[in-house]
Amino acid sequence: MSSNLALEIAATAARLVVEEGLEYGPAKRRAVKQLGLHGRAELPDNDQLEEAVHEYLSVFCADTQPGELRALRRLAVEWMHRLAEFRPHLTGAVWRGTATRLNDIHLQLYCDDSKSAEIQLINQGLPYDVGSTMGPRGAEVDRLSLTIPCTELNEPIGLHLTILDLDDLRGALKGGSRGMAERGDLAAVQALLDAQAPSNPAP
Repeated sequence: MSSNLALEIAATAARLVVEEGLEYGPAKRRAVKQLGLHGRAELPDNDQLEEAVHEYLSVFCADTQPGELRALRRLAVEWMHRLAEFRPHLTGAVWRGTATRLNDIHLQLYCDDSKSAEIQLINQGLPYDVGSTMGPRGAEVDRLSLTIPCTELNEPIGLHLTILDLDDLRGALKGGSRGMAERGDLAAVQALLDAQAPSNPAP
């Protein structure tokens, strides 16, 4: 059974996720510090934090978040089309449905050649930074980060491209929290957009 302390950490972390665009891990660690708990606390799992994020959004962001999420998903779809040859899958807050304009877009690319996506960005004259993140096999993989315009939100958005091996695609659609896969391909993201379309869209 979840402790009250874990739930308090989840509530604090949820605010950080929504208001500062933090990922779950950093948000939980920051919440522990803000609550003065240091390393002694039982951390909430991602499902608990996900539930707290949805609750926070429903209370504080119900008027703005759905539209911001649609804009980010449409931008993700645009880039998934541009990068279609690398079998892009959307993950993170934009995929899960908890994103606001403060969140970045995270795409995973499944490449025959690990440098092919980088070469495409160079050929398109797109500036990017190279970093790393933990891959599905427990080893670090390259992550290309760039800033792209979002005309609907009228501001720049971060786009992160995690470069994975084509062989990793086989396990890409395993289940995640709330009964939802941890990532989705272009068809899955488009289906989310279609389902999220407002019943009375603005003219």
